[in-house]
Amino acid sequence: MGLLNALDNPINADGIILGKVEDLFNWGRAKSNWFLQFGLACCAIEFMAVNASHFDLMRFGNIPRSSPRQADYIVISGTVTLKMAERIKILFEQIPEPRYAISMGSCANSGGPYWQHGYNVLKGIDRVIPIDVYIPGCPPRPEAFEQAVLKLQEKISMEEIFKKRERVAQEDKMLESMLKAEENNFIENVNKHI
Repeated sequence: MGLLNALDNPINADGIILGKVEDLFNWGRAKSNWFLQFGLACCAIEFMAVNASHFDLMRFGNIPRSSPRQADYIVISGTVTLKMAERIKILFEQIPEPRYAISMGSCANSGGPYWQHGYNVLKGIDRVIPIDVYIPGCPPRPEAFEQAVLKLQEKISMEEIFKKRERVAQEDKMLESMLKAEENNFIENVNKHI
């Protein structure tokens, strides 16, 4: 007798299904992730390819959303400037809890080839928002993005939902201090060039 038949007729079933409510919630959350449509540079082209028919990201339960209030995670794909970092932080904060972020490509991960000579390029998006999955490459292949989605689903399915608020409060304090340090570095660099 299959699982679905046992659920249809639980009285005559041979066994009982046991589990935690948290596991059921995590299973549902992991298999239906909605992502914020957001692209910054050339990695966004690869991100579009993932959503096209050849790779079909929707088969993993990922649906594009245009509003951060309806999304579960954001994909940072491309070069992040210091001006854009503020907007990304605002968008990330508008995503309801629990929220996640994927950093796609060398530029989003570490500043890419522009970090050394570009005073306006952020040296990694993890200085502004917490990143759950990093995708290396310049630009990364669509298959790498699919692997990142699977890793994010694995992380969500293992998460303790009811203890996350404490962790998020600690991360917010850490991010504020990191952003302040980045601002001070930027001001010092600008003053050197003036």
